[in-house]
Amino acid sequence: MKTIEIGVIGLGTIGTGVVKILRDNREIIEGRVGTKIMVSKIADLDTTTDRGISLDPSILTTNAMDIVNDPRISVVVELIGGEEPAATYLLEAIAKGKHVVTANKALLSARGAEIFQASFDRKVDIGFEGSVCGGIPVIQAIKDGFSANRITLLFGILNGTANYILTKMTDEGRTFQEVLQEAQELGYAEADPALDVNGTDSAHKLSILLSLIYGKQFTASEIHTEGITTITPLDIEFAQELGYRIKLLALFKDDQGAIEARVHPTLIPQDSLLAHVKGVYNAAFICGDAVGPTMFYGRGAGMMPTGSAVVSDIIHICRNILKGSHDQVVPIVTRNDRQLRLKSTNLVKTKYYLRFSAQDRPGVLSQISGILGKYSISIASVIQKGREVFGAVPIFMLTHEAVEENMKGALKEIDALPVTSAKTMVLRIEDEFDALI
Repeated sequence: MKTIEIGVIGLGTIGTGVVKILRDNREIIEGRVGTKIMVSKIADLDTTTDRGISLDPSILTTNAMDIVNDPRISVVVELIGGEEPAATYLLEAIAKGKHVVTANKALLSARGAEIFQASFDRKVDIGFEGSVCGGIPVIQAIKDGFSANRITLLFGILNGTANYILTKMTDEGRTFQEVLQEAQELGYAEADPALDVNGTDSAHKLSILLSLIYGKQFTASEIHTEGITTITPLDIEFAQELGYRIKLLALFKDDQGAIEARVHPTLIPQDSLLAHVKGVYNAAFICGDAVGPTMFYGRGAGMMPTGSAVVSDIIHICRNILKGSHDQVVPIVTRNDRQLRLKSTNLVKTKYYLRFSAQDRPGVLSQISGILGKYSISIASVIQKGREVFGAVPIFMLTHEAVEENMKGALKEIDALPVTSAKTMVLRIEDEFDALI
């Protein structure tokens, strides 16, 4: 029986999970592939730390190029993260005719077009299921399952750390900093959680999905991105009173070719499917013009869920090796096509939640509403709480749909009023779910 040899670059959390799954489920995996799969080499800068699995020292190396240059290795698995040297390892492996697997969302977001083109030209496979939503097969769904569809909408909770923090703040009434510290202690958040809580991680993942949908490279820098660091228990409490939950939402809409993509904390109806996605779980709500609304849910990160996705790519590639075939991703190009540019955030129309911090005196509300009216912003409802918060009385307001550019102009004037004492809290509302399900 033929043995397919693979090399793993990076023995961190995910790399350890991949090796563990390949060992623990060896009989099942090899039965489904039809041949033996052997991890013949593992590269990591640290080859001495105990990862909780028994490893033959002879297969360990601190030089990743030992894997790339080994003629026996057919599949190179890159799990070190970051753009470099990961890109160099993948491109060198592809140039040598090796198939590759990666879970590197930052790399694919920035340089996916280059890597996919290289794999296409060299006629090798590239697997990247683990780069978005961990163990949830959302890449496979978009790449293959929905290939007959024009995908028109995607709402995603794509970052487990941010979702855990918002869940705890909602269910327990705690502050962002309190829950963040707990998440770090439990290992749900990194020591430096910036990429998770400022929305960058979600933007990386959304850009990969957009690139797959349109066959054009979109980068995270093109996507309007906001994080959750300014969300307060007061905002969460009032959102609940109005029938909403706050989630860090990655969303995409295709309105007859006008592509809208953004990442930000969003009020969504509390009876919607996404509102019930709690803790470290991820979910993706995807609509296709033929298939209609679909929902994917599961653990979006971690050793075993992401390891599961990586191993599924390995299995798929090994089957192709046995058949002598390959099924590549259509190249994602960096063409300058005006029809495929993202809509400016200033042109986006949505409903808004606003929280003003104002002095408790007559005429404040009329001044605020007058400025909103000046910018063609219609008020849906307004509530003024009697209690003082940080020396000011909060005024909560929901608007009808308004243009983002108009909202920015109005808030610039409102925040400059002598009767307002702090910058207005602005959150967008997405309540299309009832009409879609």
